[in-house]
Amino acid sequence: MDSNCVQFLGDKTILITGAPGFLAKVLVEKILRLQPNVKKMYLLLRAANTKAAMQRLRSEVVEIDLFKVLRNDLGEEYLNDLVSEKIVPVPGDISIHNLGVKDSDLLQLMWTEIDIIINIAATTNFDERYDIGLGINTFGALNVLNFAKKCIKGQLLLHVSTAYVCGENSGLFLEKPFTMGETLSGNNKLDINVEFELMKQKLKELQHQDCSEQEISQSMKDLGMTRAKLHGWPNTYVFTKAMGEMLMGNYRENLPLVIVRPTMITSTLAEPFPGWIEGLRTIDSVIVAYGKGRLKCFLADPNTVFDLIPADMVVNAMIATATAHSGETGVETIYHVGSSFQNPVTFGQLHETTARYFTKKPLVARNGAPIIVSKGTLLSTMGQFSLYITLRYKLPLLILRLINIIYPWSQGDKYNDDSRKIKLALRLVELYQPYLLFKGIFDDLNTERLRRRRQNIKELNGSFEFDPKSINWDDYMANTHIPGLITHVLKQ
Repeated sequence: MDSNCVQFLGDKTILITGAPGFLAKVLVEKILRLQPNVKKMYLLLRAANTKAAMQRLRSEVVEIDLFKVLRNDLGEEYLNDLVSEKIVPVPGDISIHNLGVKDSDLLQLMWTEIDIIINIAATTNFDERYDIGLGINTFGALNVLNFAKKCIKGQLLLHVSTAYVCGENSGLFLEKPFTMGETLSGNNKLDINVEFELMKQKLKELQHQDCSEQEISQSMKDLGMTRAKLHGWPNTYVFTKAMGEMLMGNYRENLPLVIVRPTMITSTLAEPFPGWIEGLRTIDSVIVAYGKGRLKCFLADPNTVFDLIPADMVVNAMIATATAHSGETGVETIYHVGSSFQNPVTFGQLHETTARYFTKKPLVARNGAPIIVSKGTLLSTMGQFSLYITLRYKLPLLILRLINIIYPWSQGDKYNDDSRKIKLALRLVELYQPYLLFKGIFDDLNTERLRRRRQNIKELNGSFEFDPKSINWDDYMANTHIPGLITHVLKQ
């Protein structure tokens, strides 16, 4: 007997934004593999025209390793036929009115046919330019909402946000929506339109001053971080995502709205196969830098809980929430999808597992030699880290620099190499500090209730599993995630 989720997806027309992003691809593959009787999937892709959108669909979605299970099961020809029949690539951009869809006939067809809208599109750069962050994460979310309201058969808007919209506070974070204008600083009230006008004015000033593109970009990044911190958020990414949630909640009217807030998304646990990942995500930059011997010390509290969740579990939870809430008038529900409440893993545990892995299976340098890693030093406060860096690296580096100036042929390579390593460590610490020392736990009461409601539903081989209690973190990191990272990202 099919699961409710599989039944739910049958004969549905779904709009998915955020392709060809990591999570959107996992979702599309899952739907095609488990419910080929889905009626249609409109995939919004940034592209100049339909031909370019189709090319992106082929080269960046269907032809990648993620689809190898489907390709092996169906054969190349049948898979291509299935994709042609079920997926409509749509050139567009969520930062533009009507999602940037220029074809008026296609617009009318989409508004007539679409049942479910899933918004995954986002810019996830922590220090994104403020104009871009507002355009995609904040007002882009509102554009998707306004588009969804025009869908005659629209049963649900599912928006993927991030659990870290909570900011840097400690304690237990509940699954509750933001109120319009809410801040985390307790100071001034947040006015999203004022933020937009402030950004526009600053951009106009920079352009009138004939600043270079690089200067404009850096000023926009600085503005985003300044405004985020003023209102209590650690970076532009989570600040603009929080404002996007506010706009959606405020203007949704009677449209059912589900906001899924994943934590740090990692490689697939099981589906379509273990360990698939694309790009360096969250903790992966640290893992790779460590494996390459570039991190000798790092800012992290060994007791800090790192809230990780595999990508396929996030997708399973998304489909389950859509199944549960489709057609419920006026509902807005928040779901935390993570592991810190049910099955926490600490940075100390992850560090031990990573150190063991690269000690037994070192990466290979360009010259073919294995890269020997040391366990390294973990420093649990910013003060300790700054002092350690100064005494251990910055002072010797200054001496090396002086030697390099006096005798440029003697220590140049070592100076440049050490300088790069220190800059990398400082850059990673700057970006990840709010999460490396994070003392929050994400309550997942709504998600747990949904899991319990689904206990008596027969699934297809457990294909909609999203219970983090089933994860053995040591086994997952050593035998799934790190090998997946090496295979699919480092290509070794």
